[in-house]
Amino acid sequence: QVRLVESGGGLVQAGGSLRLSCAASERIFSSFSMGWFRQAPGKEREFVIAISRAGSSTYYADSVKGRFTVSRDKAKSTVDLQMNSLKPEDTAVYYCAATTKTYSLASRDGYAYWGQGTQVTVSS
Repeated sequence: QVRLVESGGGLVQAGGSLRLSCAASERIFSSFSMGWFRQAPGKEREFVIAISRAGSSTYYADSVKGRFTVSRDKAKSTVDLQMNSLKPEDTAVYYCAATTKTYSLASRDGYAYWGQGTQVTVSS
């Protein structure tokens, strides 16, 4: 069964850091590119960051460049999102997702599997 499980969300003050982790079954981890998306109340789900299957390429939304990074931990079968210099506008539910696409990773289309989401709240 395909399963993605996010963890690491919470409440943090503006300027602080959080690290989210997405645990995936081994089959997904080795075969799929992985993305992180977020959805704030009343807004559509938006792309945040993605990493290719091999981990050799990463893609960032302009709003998080220079603050967020993504990495794959092969030993743990996790994809980690490091979020620094957090802003109140980063407040959202964060979702990890898996896709077989090798291009257009910023598009929600083609992501076949999604986690349940984890809440990130940044206070001002």
